[in-house]
Amino acid sequence: MRISVTVFLTDETIAPTRLARELELRGFAGLYLPEHTHIPVERTSPYPAGGELPPEYGRTLDPFVALGQAAAVTERLGLGTGITLVAQHDPIDLAKQIATLDHLSGGRFTLGLGFGWNAEEADDHGVQWRTRRELVRDRMALMRALWSGAPTSYTGEFGSVRASFAYPKPVQEPRGPVVGPRTLVGGAAGPKLFAHICEYADGWLPIGGRGLSESLPVLRAAWADAGRDPAALQIVPYAVHPTPGKLAHYAELGIEEVVAQLPPADESETLKALDQYAPYVSGQVSG
Repeated sequence: MRISVTVFLTDETIAPTRLARELELRGFAGLYLPEHTHIPVERTSPYPAGGELPPEYGRTLDPFVALGQAAAVTERLGLGTGITLVAQHDPIDLAKQIATLDHLSGGRFTLGLGFGWNAEEADDHGVQWRTRRELVRDRMALMRALWSGAPTSYTGEFGSVRASFAYPKPVQEPRGPVVGPRTLVGGAAGPKLFAHICEYADGWLPIGGRGLSESLPVLRAAWADAGRDPAALQIVPYAVHPTPGKLAHYAELGIEEVVAQLPPADESETLKALDQYAPYVSGQVSG
């Protein structure tokens, strides 16, 4: 099983280049970074995990800039977002950012995307909260048009693009309905989320990885009904605090990659956390 990590990198934590080098040296599979452009002081959206919102949410580095630095100092490390708030981006600009990072990293990028939880943040971007899922779906379709091999136009409910020359292209070839880099959708289990996954993604980023025994059969049934290859579905539990029991359970479910949570800490504390995860990376932990 591949072990990747996610962390809120900020202006107060370990630097992206230092972390990326250490991850590759220690055999980790990938680095996934979250995204928040800003956190309005006046807000009503509750923190999904409960309690006060941790301060790192308002100090998060731009994930594409940080992952670009990570790509430049590594050769094998996977690079991903967890998650990109697609609704908060201009899709033409975002398509260029994604394709450029994937091209420069040699196809190592994973687009982890989601719909967001902070309504105030989204509102400052002009996002209508009740239609944000439809907006993301529309923007993904527009980006797929720009990533297509031949100039392709797109007209949707929320945006359009003329048939255009748009290079570089993402490295991966189209697979079924999916065009672009490896694409995983984050969010809670449900028919709306699973419909998005089946339409334009390679799989699911379930936060925390709870309840997979019940939800995976439902997703797999929806995936098959959509005509997708059963062997192609990827499930990547995200922001997990690993234990031998959890990893054994995931392995039984056919899961091949897990993203472990790192603390938003300085270099010394981060390296200690990587030392603690080392047995999982080496496969020396049992039952």
